[in-house]
Amino acid sequence: MYKQEQLTLKNDVRELSRLADFLEQLGLRWSLEPKVLMAVNLSLEEAVSNIIFYAYEDTEEHFIDIQFQLVETKLTLLVSDDGKPFDPLKREEPNTNLPLEERPIGGLGIHLIKKLMDTLSYERSKQMNHLTLIKNLP
Repeated sequence: MYKQEQLTLKNDVRELSRLADFLEQLGLRWSLEPKVLMAVNLSLEEAVSNIIFYAYEDTEEHFIDIQFQLVETKLTLLVSDDGKPFDPLKREEPNTNLPLEERPIGGLGIHLIKKLMDTLSYERSKQMNHLTLIKNLP
């Protein structure tokens, strides 16, 4: 079994609702389990939000491409953007044992993605960030 789809979003926070709608429909078309769909939705919302809020140093319109690929029991998501280089895998893991008032602000979203997805990888090529997220299906 091989399935593939693509979604292109603008760097606008209002596009997050479009992403959620797309994922809901994709889940139906591809018969994804609710647990898998929730993990994918949370992970992509976090990744795309980070791109929208932090990747661009101008106010111009930019595009975020997301490729979805299902091969047998492996769901692969490739998120590409032309923002400033940022490898989320190099970010230090937050100390979740600290009391809330002692924790630094930020960093939990990437931690969440790492926990929800099975594999993550990052590559910078041709002035583009490419973040690959893989979820193994039950």
